[in-house]
Amino acid sequence: MTSAMRLSVLASVAVMSLAMSGSVPAQQNNMTFFITSAGPGKGADLGGLAGADAHCQQLAQAAGAGGKTWRAYLSTNAAAQGGAVNARDRIGNGPWQNAKGTVIATSVADLHSDNNKINRANAYNEKGELVKMRGDTPNMHDMLTGSDLDGKAFAGNLNLTCNNWTSSTFGSAMLGHVDREGIADTVYQKSWVSSHMSRSCSQPDLVATGGNGLFYCFAQ
Repeated sequence: MTSAMRLSVLASVAVMSLAMSGSVPAQQNNMTFFITSAGPGKGADLGGLAGADAHCQQLAQAAGAGGKTWRAYLSTNAAAQGGAVNARDRIGNGPWQNAKGTVIATSVADLHSDNNKINRANAYNEKGELVKMRGDTPNMHDMLTGSDLDGKAFAGNLNLTCNNWTSSTFGSAMLGHVDREGIADTVYQKSWVSSHMSRSCSQPDLVATGGNGLFYCFAQ
């Protein structure tokens, strides 16, 4: 092989490598939905909605998708400052796509219908990695939501938001199954948003029931 041919081959390989290395950030830039790769580490104490939103923003920024306004999919009850907040009202209008480019819902109504694509095949975090789900070790399919099946807040006398995401010691959290799988064939066990309550708000208890303090993030 001549020197000129070697240089040509090397140049082609370099171009291909650059293209391949740039493909992941390009996908992340278009991402408008992800599951957090980790929680803040204090169980369901996320620092309130503001802290949860900031966590979404930080993770998105690290993944190359920080040029959007990110919101955590979380409800609060009437005890929150300003009254109850519905998770479905915080996330914009859609459509939303994950880190692999799959559109998981086209609108808020679509997101809360059986047509949405939040399931085992599409449960990617901001890094483009699949979340560990039922059948994996450890199972982390429980997502913090504090919401009913329609993505709305519960009655004010029900503390299913761990004191509106400010406590790791008091109350419990409503959880959704990101893989839409559970121990029974019910609408709740198959719900990505409202499957069952957590044992408590602590990180160990969230882990013990099949979670890791993870939650959903949407770009408005």
